[in-house]
Amino acid sequence: MKKLKFTLTLSLVAFAISANMNAQDTNTDNHTIGITIPEVALVDIEPAASKNITLGFTAPTEAGLPIVPASPNSTLWLNYSSIKSVADPTRHVSVKLGALIPGVDIKVTAAAATGSGGGTLGTPAAQLILSAADQTIISGIGSAYTGDGANNGHNLTYTLNFGSTLGSVALYADLQATAAAVATVTYTISDN
Repeated sequence: MKKLKFTLTLSLVAFAISANMNAQDTNTDNHTIGITIPEVALVDIEPAASKNITLGFTAPTEAGLPIVPASPNSTLWLNYSSIKSVADPTRHVSVKLGALIPGVDIKVTAAAATGSGGGTLGTPAAQLILSAADQTIISGIGSAYTGDGANNGHNLTYTLNFGSTLGSVALYADLQATAAAVATVTYTISDN
């Protein structure tokens, strides 16, 4: 019986040593890091302090001549931040006009992105004649940011025309004198 006790005790000690050795550190170990990346879709017009612009026409000084549109305005910049979703790999920015001015075409052109941005920046469309319907002005935006403020993102150029100019949808006959017609231009970033 003594021999059995000794063998049993020796077996338990060997098992304890073996279990202890398995619980020891090894030459590798690991752990996990949970990472959260938010989906982002933000757009704004810069500079914010002066984003309301005024364009107009000059009356002719000689009978028989039409009114003359103001020079193009290129003071505004379109900025955006985007982290695409798994379901929609690209986004676009659309633009629309809140109220049409009779006889007047408001045109906008977005330049290629410049400045301090990065990622998959979008591609601008050709010049658009603004309407009440959404039109894509920037397409193919992936995970990207344009940089914030003026001189970052897409420079916007606005021009006015009236109905007798090439590519116009407005009619000169629809023009009406107004001191302060206001048209709101809305930009929206959306999934494709």
